[in-house]
Amino acid sequence: MKKGTPLKYKNHLRCDIFGHKFEVTKHVTLHVKEYTCKCCKNQLTINGNGRLIELTPKFKEINLILEDLYKRRTQRIRFKKRNTAML
Repeated sequence: MKKGTPLKYKNHLRCDIFGHKFEVTKHVTLHVKEYTCKCCKNQLTINGNGRLIELTPKFKEINLILEDLYKRRTQRIRFKKRNTAML
């Protein structure tokens, strides 16, 4: 017979009673971020409506593409600003 409960279930129980302790794990854009609970390792992200949802493989792919587009756009804007400042 097993004694005690596994640590995994204790962390889930803690989150069920007191709520999650989310920390930002990745900044996708200025407004979109990925979060992970410190206790139960539950991952969330922000959807198009600004609500927190579970981070599924579909949303991971969406966030990767969105991050790539965001980086390209900000680099292009910085490049244009530098070139116009030189003139």
